[in-house]
Amino acid sequence: MPKLLIIGFVWPEPKSSAAGCRMMQLINVFLSEGYAITFASPCAKSNNAFNLESLGVTQIEIELNNSSFDEFVSKLNLDIVLFDRFMMEEQFGWRVVENCPEAIRILDTEDLHCLRKGREQAFKDKKPFDKTYLFRDVAKREIASIYRCDLSLIISEAEMSILQNDFRVHESLLHYLPFLMDDVSEKKRKGLPSFKERKNFVTIGNVLHPPNLDSVRFLKENIWSKIKLQLKDAELHIYGAYANEKVKQYEDKKNGFIIKGFADDVNEVMANARVCLSPLRFGAGLKGKFFDAINNGTPFITTSIGAEGIVNSVDDCDFVVDAVDDIVKQAVTLYQNEDVWSQQQAFGFNLLQKKFNKKFHVRRFLNRLEKAFTHKDINRLNNFTGAMLNFHTMQSTKYMSRWIEEKNK
Repeated sequence: MPKLLIIGFVWPEPKSSAAGCRMMQLINVFLSEGYAITFASPCAKSNNAFNLESLGVTQIEIELNNSSFDEFVSKLNLDIVLFDRFMMEEQFGWRVVENCPEAIRILDTEDLHCLRKGREQAFKDKKPFDKTYLFRDVAKREIASIYRCDLSLIISEAEMSILQNDFRVHESLLHYLPFLMDDVSEKKRKGLPSFKERKNFVTIGNVLHPPNLDSVRFLKENIWSKIKLQLKDAELHIYGAYANEKVKQYEDKKNGFIIKGFADDVNEVMANARVCLSPLRFGAGLKGKFFDAINNGTPFITTSIGAEGIVNSVDDCDFVVDAVDDIVKQAVTLYQNEDVWSQQQAFGFNLLQKKFNKKFHVRRFLNRLEKAFTHKDINRLNNFTGAMLNFHTMQSTKYMSRWIEEKNK
């Protein structure tokens, strides 16, 4: 039985975040291939964490800067180590190289942090995003982590392009693996609430995530009042884990702007809403809320940032717009016009089937994984930059970690 260790930045929370859903998808792929999986994390568990043991996955708490990890990992006889985000590779990668040199090292980026943080800073500075925001210290860390691994999983075609064209990372180190979606069956489609059975707008997302909080602010301050003028009876329901005072301050029940908080069943929430409205002004990766929307037959309106990696610029999608007046116009149209609404619903179903087909992407990933095992030695030999970075990491991060460990005794 092949063995996999996942080192998680956090414990998976599939009901709270797209990252949690992504991790559960990966875990289920490896389980279906007969892997014995250990999930380890230095992060404290929240009440929203999924019970991995219910799937037969071993859960282990680990410590940062502690040699107890070395003994733990050396006993596992691992085939693969998967790092959840580059920060975990930074912390534990050198220990894995030292104690499990033959294990394939995979980085799941979740999204490109350097892209998300760079866009956020450009937004705060009120300046256009360009390479001066992309090529910052976070990028140096993140790209170094990609080079140190045998393979990095990239969730968005847009980010694949950035890595290859802007950072010049060779395609041999990258693999495009988006969200893995099942087709929406004809039976399910017929069982979904109809246009007339639905009402209100919905947006959803972990509000600790800055792009989501900013989207709520943008809706409240610039968009919702203009929609409400034309749709007197409509409400906007804001769902998301960890709703704190930063988001609750925007609630305005009198005008139908309602903070609902944590959604226990995202499918029920989405299926009963007429439109998903989430105008994101910065961010990266794929946005799970729109996959939840499509899967439940709910058309969405978002910005070019929100739709990145989902809808190509060449696609016929009028509901990817950036200007406030365009967002308002399309929101009102989509909410009122059943024919347009039905067209966009069908567009979403077709998008899942053609671009995010689970069977296709899983088979492609497993084939790539097999090649990574078969050609591991030659691939590592050809990746001199990765070998160099591993060498220097062993010399610097290793000894800093040892020093911290001694200091903490």
